[in-house]
Amino acid sequence: MALTRRKLAGFSALTLASFVASQAATPAHAEWHPFATTATKSEGFSHWLSDITLTGLIDGGIMANPARPTDGYNYGNFFADHANQAQLNQVVLTLQKANTGDASEYQVGFTLQGIYGSDSRYYHLVGISDQEWNARYQLIPAQAHVDVHLPWATDGGLDMQVGILQAPMGVEVMDPTARPFYTLAYTSQYSVPFEHVGAMFNWHVNKTVDVTFGIDTGNQVTFGSSDNNSRPAGYFGINLNNLLGGKLKIVELSRVGPENPTSTVAGYGYTGRVSNQAERFWNDINATLQVNNRLSVTAEFNYLHDQGTRTPYGSNGPLKSADAWSVVTFLSYVVSPSVTFNYRGELYRDNNNLMVTTFTGDNSYMNAIAGRGYTTYPNGGQASDRGTIYGELTLGINYHPDLGKHVRVFALRPEIRFDRSLNNTHVFNDGRNNGMFTFGGDAMIGF
Repeated sequence: MALTRRKLAGFSALTLASFVASQAATPAHAEWHPFATTATKSEGFSHWLSDITLTGLIDGGIMANPARPTDGYNYGNFFADHANQAQLNQVVLTLQKANTGDASEYQVGFTLQGIYGSDSRYYHLVGISDQEWNARYQLIPAQAHVDVHLPWATDGGLDMQVGILQAPMGVEVMDPTARPFYTLAYTSQYSVPFEHVGAMFNWHVNKTVDVTFGIDTGNQVTFGSSDNNSRPAGYFGINLNNLLGGKLKIVELSRVGPENPTSTVAGYGYTGRVSNQAERFWNDINATLQVNNRLSVTAEFNYLHDQGTRTPYGSNGPLKSADAWSVVTFLSYVVSPSVTFNYRGELYRDNNNLMVTTFTGDNSYMNAIAGRGYTTYPNGGQASDRGTIYGELTLGINYHPDLGKHVRVFALRPEIRFDRSLNNTHVFNDGRNNGMFTFGGDAMIGF
C-alpha cells in the first residue's frame, strides 16, 4: 500500500515550504456545504443536511539538525522525528455536522475525519488501522463519532460524543491549526493519551462550570484481542470558564485505568493478570489568561504515574513504577492581523527514563502500545536510576494572511527549538550530546 519514493517526493514538494512553523493558525471562512442545494426554510431532514460541511487541510514541514545524527532522528520528537528530511505530515478530510443550535433544543451531529501522512503513525487504534501500513506515510480514521446535545438538568444541558474520539487532555493537539507550533512539547507526546474508542460527556452546569467525564477501552486500543488488557479507563474533570470577566479559563482533567500490555508487566516477573490491575494515573491542569487583545499566556502542569511500566533500577530502589511530571508555559503575542509571535518553555522530569524515547521504525510506536516487538533509541544509553530532566525552549512566528473566501486557512510557521538535558545526561544526537538545536517549521493550506 506504500507509494513510490518518487511519487512521495513530488507530492511533498507541492505541499511544503522551505522553513515554516508556530502558533495556532486562525481558520478563515471557506468551507464547502456538499448538501447546500437541499437547504430549505423548514426544520426537517433537508435543513439538517444543509449544515453539513466538508473541509480539507494539507500540512508538511521539516526540522533541520546541524549535528546530523547518524541515526537520522531528532531525539524525543514525534511529528518531526526525521532530522533534515521534509515530511508530508497530514492530508486531512473532515465531514462534519456541528451542533450549533440553541442549548434548549435536542441536537444530533457527527464528525468523520481521515488523515494521511507521517503524523498518522502515532495516532492509530489497535485492531482498526495499526496493521494496515508499513511505511512512513499512513492512513487513519482520526475521528468517527456521533455528537448529541441533550437539554437536560441545566440551561446549558449535556453534550455527548460516542465513537472514535481524539483524547481531550492537554493543551496541544494533533490538529496543526489548533496548536501554536509544528513540534510538540514532551508533555504532549509522552504524558497525555492520543485516541480512544468510547464516550465523552460535557455537562454545562452554568456559565462558569463545566463537568467532563467519560469511559473508553484505553489509550489507542479497542475491543477483545485488540485491547492490550481487558479493562476500561475513564476521565473526570472540571472546566472553569469566564473567570476575571471572561479573560481566564482553567481546565483540569484526570484519567485512570490500566494501559499496559500483558507483556510489559509480565517481563518483570508479574503474571498477565496484573496488567488489568496496574493503573496509570494521568493528571493535567492548564490555565489560559487573555491579558489583552494582543497577549495571551498559558501554563500547564502534568503528572503521570504508572504502576505497571517498571524498570529493574530506580531512584528509590529496584522495580519502581514509571513516573513523570512537567510544567509547560506558552505565550502568544499578536504582532499584526497576519503575524503572531509564539513562545513555549518546558521542564519535563522523567524519573526512571521510562517515558521519553525515540521509536525507530515506522510501526514501533503502535507495536509498543499493542505489546508486540518494537525498537527504540533509549535515552542515550543512560542508566535508568539517574532519570532525566528535559528542558525545552521553542520560539516561532505564525504568518497567516487571509487569502480570500476559497482558502479556509493558510500559514507559514518557522520555529527554532533548543532541547537540553538539565542533569547532564547525554541523550541527544546518537547519545553524543546533552543538548540539541533544531530549526525549521511547517506550511499548511486548507479549504
